[in-house]
Amino acid sequence: MQLIPAIDLMGGKIVRLTKGQVETAKTYEKQFGTPVEAAKRWHDEGAGKLHIIDLDAAFGIGNNHAVIAEVARNVALPIQVGGGIRNYEIAQKLFETGITQVILGALAFSDPSAIKKIQQKFGKESVIVALDNKDGQVMVEGWRTKTAMTVDDALDKFTALGVNRFLITSIAQDGMLSGPDLQTLSSAVLYPNAKIIAAGGIGSIGDLAALKDIGVEGAVIGKALYEGRFTLKEAIEKIGV
Repeated sequence: MQLIPAIDLMGGKIVRLTKGQVETAKTYEKQFGTPVEAAKRWHDEGAGKLHIIDLDAAFGIGNNHAVIAEVARNVALPIQVGGGIRNYEIAQKLFETGITQVILGALAFSDPSAIKKIQQKFGKESVIVALDNKDGQVMVEGWRTKTAMTVDDALDKFTALGVNRFLITSIAQDGMLSGPDLQTLSSAVLYPNAKIIAAGGIGSIGDLAALKDIGVEGAVIGKALYEGRFTLKEAIEKIGV
């Protein structure tokens, strides 16, 4: 199971939210430095990939594309980026900065044809579809808009369209450090053509062990690292890369 440290950006700084609510934003600049410094730290601790979410873009209040480009220039790791990728042109601009994958939420649901267009240009592995969910329903646009689909509905739809990688985040658990949504994830990993990346609620190395046991491909770790629950190096030594 791949352990993927998260860098969530707002106003050019690393922040963490609780349940996706802007008013809960907490910055970690004092402890972890700039996004580039944090990315280098994760690289040095053994990360094989970085997970960057542009919260300003997700909420429609600007973007952090210049910061993302700076991270890509300075850290030799694959980078997956999500948040506010509302059309093909934004995706293309991000790929041109040197990232390797885009995480699509609203765009995947509003214009599924964009997925194929991105895959044709940047490769089949270039698209991850985000299934951020609350009370069983998938949410988009910064977790403010409910879609008509459940996680299972979306897995059916997008695997049929040729997507094989999904980021599943439990909104209710995100930032709570109280454990991941193992029930939803256990069901999702049963889809034969779906590789699942888990996010939301991870608070301990034990949580990571539980995710590895159910068979997810990767786990995105955010607040637990920034709050010092464990280090990435410790987690990799005990769980895997």
